[in-house]
Amino acid sequence: MTLIDLFLTAVGAMRTNVLRTFLMMLGIVIGVGAVIVLTAATEGAQQGVSDRIRGLGSDLLFVRPGAQRSAGGIASLPGLGPSLFYEDAVAIGDARLPYIDGIASHTAAGGGVGLISVAQVIYRGQNAATVLIGTEPSYQTVRDHYVERGRFISEDDVTKKALVVVLGANVAKNVFGNEDPVGQSVRVFAGLNARFGAGFNFTVIGVMEPKGASGAGDEDDRVFVPLPSFQARVPLIRNARGLTNVSQITIKLADRSKATQAKEDIGILLKDRHASAEADFTIETQGEILETATAVDRSLGVLVASIASIALVVGGICIMAIMLISVTERTREIGIRKAIGAKRTDILLQFLIESLLVTMLGGAIGVGGGYLVTVLAEAFDIGGSGTKYVITPQWVMVGLGVSAVTGVVAGVYPAWLASRLDPIEALRHE
Repeated sequence: MTLIDLFLTAVGAMRTNVLRTFLMMLGIVIGVGAVIVLTAATEGAQQGVSDRIRGLGSDLLFVRPGAQRSAGGIASLPGLGPSLFYEDAVAIGDARLPYIDGIASHTAAGGGVGLISVAQVIYRGQNAATVLIGTEPSYQTVRDHYVERGRFISEDDVTKKALVVVLGANVAKNVFGNEDPVGQSVRVFAGLNARFGAGFNFTVIGVMEPKGASGAGDEDDRVFVPLPSFQARVPLIRNARGLTNVSQITIKLADRSKATQAKEDIGILLKDRHASAEADFTIETQGEILETATAVDRSLGVLVASIASIALVVGGICIMAIMLISVTERTREIGIRKAIGAKRTDILLQFLIESLLVTMLGGAIGVGGGYLVTVLAEAFDIGGSGTKYVITPQWVMVGLGVSAVTGVVAGVYPAWLASRLDPIEALRHE
């Protein structure tokens, strides 16, 4: 028999018992669909994290407070210890390191940041939860995030501790709608002030351009005030030594290749300033953060693909079991085919082709179903705002390839049993 004849015979057998064929391919459909959906979610998450980290700016170095140990030896979380100050940023700038293009320090309240987890902006009964950022004029150039309307914080605002605020794009839209917020007065609550109903009036001087999410959260949900104004009016962040606590110093590098040297030089400078043998701060490059996030996502992707592959193995076992049942049911048919001249290889190939067709068809349906699930997940925002699902060609090929291998492996033993049947005994089978 030719391969075409064997193919048509296999198709005919599949059409004869549609329910059996459906049950055989169901495990493969679920397995391949799971591989496509889970890997698409992982790839989307990896791209989303990469985009967020790049959204912080370009060629950046981040200096944050390090873990602090109390007398009892208990370490606090990085970023909560009072070990980084605005004066440190000034000292780094005064060092005039040639590879530094800009420096911006900031501290934050709201959005679950540190101990001060509550921040709100209110205007005529409209309010929005926000993250209040106390910073300096260099912030917008270092972070590549500029005002769209009005102006940003100026040196004069810092000197005078002015009660001025720049709104993020989402905050301006949520609080003011289509009204122009520049020049309007808003009430800002932060920390204990928010809990006890106190707050301060700030004049809106600008609105930031839309930027979207970054590694530190959604940039459009923030509001910016001069750092001294923040320190003077938000409790829990004042320093008994008269220094200005900051949660991060962001450094923009003029030359990305100097990142390692910058980490070493700035680390030495800050250790000297803090009179500490061990660093009470952490310094990370943007590239290091991206590499760490990518490595985690890759590990997660392997884990997810491994879990999804279990469904394919189960599907292969189901196919083998049903094929064995099929051989038993079709024993008389096999005997007749052998009696009229079919060879062992013909019987073997017939069952192998049937198994392969079932798994390949199931794999194709699984790919289509997985794609449909990702489309629906994005349409209904399953997984949260901004969740992306990215189906890559390599995972589609892996899904189809594994389903084909599963079909061959699952069909070999039943096909071999069918080819070994004695035609006389097979014809006697009822």
